[in-house]
Amino acid sequence: MSLEEKLNKLEEMRTEAKLGGGEKRIESQHKKGKLTARERIELLVDANSFEEFDMFVTHRSTQFGLEKQKFLGDGVVTGCGKINGRITYIFSQDFTVFGGSLSEAHAEKICKIMEMAMKVGAPVVGLNDSGGARIQEGVVSLGGYADIFLLNTLASGVIPQISLILGPCAGGAVYSPAITDFTFMTKGTSYMFVTGPNVVKTVTHEDVTSEELGGAMVHASKSGVAHFACENEADTITKLKQMMRYIPQNNLEDPPFVECTDPLTREDDSLNKIVPENPNQPYDMKDVINAIVDKGSFFEVHEEYAQNILVGFAHLGGRSIGIIGNQPAVMAGVLDSDSSMKGARFIRFCDAFNIPLLTLEDVPGFLPGVDQEHGGIIKNGAKLLYAYCEATVPKITVITRKAYGGAYDVMNSKHVRGDMNYAWPTAEIAVMGSKGAVEIIFKKVIADSDNQEAKLQELTDDYQKEFANPFNAASRGYVDDVIEPKTTRPRLIRAFEMLETKQDSNPPKKHGNIPL
Repeated sequence: MSLEEKLNKLEEMRTEAKLGGGEKRIESQHKKGKLTARERIELLVDANSFEEFDMFVTHRSTQFGLEKQKFLGDGVVTGCGKINGRITYIFSQDFTVFGGSLSEAHAEKICKIMEMAMKVGAPVVGLNDSGGARIQEGVVSLGGYADIFLLNTLASGVIPQISLILGPCAGGAVYSPAITDFTFMTKGTSYMFVTGPNVVKTVTHEDVTSEELGGAMVHASKSGVAHFACENEADTITKLKQMMRYIPQNNLEDPPFVECTDPLTREDDSLNKIVPENPNQPYDMKDVINAIVDKGSFFEVHEEYAQNILVGFAHLGGRSIGIIGNQPAVMAGVLDSDSSMKGARFIRFCDAFNIPLLTLEDVPGFLPGVDQEHGGIIKNGAKLLYAYCEATVPKITVITRKAYGGAYDVMNSKHVRGDMNYAWPTAEIAVMGSKGAVEIIFKKVIADSDNQEAKLQELTDDYQKEFANPFNAASRGYVDDVIEPKTTRPRLIRAFEMLETKQDSNPPKKHGNIPL
């Protein structure tokens, strides 16, 4: 065979591989409102940057007639491309080939790019669209999943790992995305569950659809499994590309610095009026965030889940930061089990990848109640505390209003290695709210008074003046400065610049034992 004939054969095989399961199955994929594995990659990477590996791999199964059905690539496209000019390893499952099911060879392809990504120090993005393990291969396909899970775990905190769920993801397949750092889902076409609707109906007699059981909004708002629920596949990929602008390639690099066109010295008068005079009146912490960070740069994570706390990335003077903020507009910003876990997971990601942390604090405490206590508020609240204590990146706190009780300690106080702790003049730093404190301290005085309501109000007003302010904490050095709200942006930019070379470490150990 001449070289020309060999080249023609090569081109034929490449064309065959690119067709996946064939034109009819591609058409079926499109009818479901889904893109093909290769179309997704094309949307994701910079033009002409994708280098594919293992295009000619096929399965090695010899049972159940599979030996007569072989497709080049075996249901997953793997390789390396650039996203925003930065190297990223990618696997994209092809639902047109055996329903994207995972075989031994399929798993080997994914493991290969994950191992390469760790050696190179580059993120891994997984585009998941699979019916699960290839049943015909039995335990071999299950072993393939376990191989992937192990690499997910070893890569955790070393390189960013991001999962896009663009179709079904069921059974053991769900645990790989669960270990990765961020999970994006697409409304209407993606779902995740350990056991599907049919099994649920058989075991628990509950009649439920795939969407109701494990759709994008279910996991984005109720379980917290998904960080993003996106409108369609293009929106999902666009949001991923936006997020990549805030994170570094690996744990040894700093996050990318972007050009800042928003003046570094910009002050915002609206911040002087944002906290209501009535301490029980809500306001939106997102307004505070957007007034402080570089214009339009706040990228919220887990927006639909545990909305009493906000987490997300932003640029501040061009520097990438992670933000954790209590949200007074939802449940008064109180901490509960879900918000504590949400905050802790985000803090640990930022700390693992050298992203400085900004905490905006307005918290009345932990949510009381039987459900919370029985649901583990103690251990779940401790996760947030643990994450803050463990983090060694630059950590800055701004107390805008309430910082009560144990929640004051937890939300990056000076006592848990907060580097710079600022307070607005509206800050109230105390063991509890004034009224509650007075009812305990002056219980007998109030009881003996002729007009108990008037006495309670008088004593509350006195206590408020004496203790509901930031100056007692400032006199102890627990607050580094009390600042005018409108100056918050320039003060934070200078503080993060000052902390740029900060070095801190934890005692030598294999790993801590976070309260799971």
